[in-house]
This record gives sequence, structure tokens and C-alpha cells, in this order.
Amino acid sequence: MLYKISLVCFMIFLIRGGDAFSIDGRNNSDRRSFLSNVVSTSTASATAAAGLMSFVGAGLSMPAVAAPEIFTLKSGIKYAITKPSEKDQYPQVGDIVAVEYTGYLVNGQIFDATHSEGKKNALLFKLGSTAVIPGLNEVVANMRVGEKVQAIIPPSMAFGDDGVCLENGECLIKPGSTLVYDVLLKKTSIPPP
Repeated sequence: MLYKISLVCFMIFLIRGGDAFSIDGRNNSDRRSFLSNVVSTSTASATAAAGLMSFVGAGLSMPAVAAPEIFTLKSGIKYAITKPSEKDQYPQVGDIVAVEYTGYLVNGQIFDATHSEGKKNALLFKLGSTAVIPGLNEVVANMRVGEKVQAIIPPSMAFGDDGVCLENGECLIKPGSTLVYDVLLKKTSIPPP
């Protein structure tokens, strides 16, 4: 009975919350692929749930489905590794890092990215500086070179109660917004003296 409840809870996660992390390893680097993945993942999850429920109802066992491991940092940031790296090189505070990233609102809308179709630009910044939001600093500090992660950054580690708003009151990122980032750590190097 516990197995059936666990399986049902996992399937509900896939159907309702599975769009927060890419569990199939596909590259969700642009809005179209991200949104199509959300739709296809939700549709596939619903279909899989219906199929699995018929197996569970019939008393048949199913092989375990591997979900990505989700890490939670002390600050409340949650992330999953979507592309592991064999390199054992971690950046240190003060290093210059090069990252590619795409920032999403929780509804899937892209608000910022280092690259667009046909371009490959990296953002360079000093790790630990105020050049990026605190959450991005913390995520990158926990990554290996070559690793790609998808992170959920709470408002306190993003733009907080200020958001990103124009003088007329229109906001690109509303106050109190939780953000989702896909981040690839390309390089890290010691800054020049």
C-alpha cells in the first residue's frame, strides 16, 4: 500500500511540478523548447500516470523511475544537476567565472539570457561580487566547471521586495518573485594581480 501511495505522490509531482526541472536531460536553452518541454512533459506525465495507475491497480510492479537529486542550500536555493561534469575544479570566491544562463519567471517566461539563437556569449563576473544576484553567486560557487544546473532562487536571494521595475511602475520582475535559472559554468580562473 505504501508503494502505491509513493508512486501516486511521485506521479502528482511529475504532473503538477515536473516543469520546474528538466528530468529528461534535453537542452531547454530557449523559450520555445522550454515551453514545448513543459507541455510535452506534463502530457507525457499524465499519460504515464494513467498507465502506471492501471499497473498499480492490477497489482503489477513497475521499475523505479529515477528523478534528479534536488539539493537545498542553507539560503533556501534548490537546484538539480542537469549535466554532470567529471572535472574536479570548483571556483573560489574572488575567481573570475564564465557562465551561460537563462533566467525564467516561475511561469516559464524568459527575462534574461546570455545567449540567443545562433550566439554563444558568456557572462564574466568576479565570484562573490555584486555584479549578479546573491543567488546566482551561491549557485555558481557550488558548481564544478562544465556542470549545468537548474536552480530555483527564492526572492530573498534574487531581487527581493524591490523586483525590477520601471519608473512608471511596470515590472519586468515583480517584487517577491521566485526565479528559475539554467546555468552552465564554462570556466573559472584566478584574477590577475
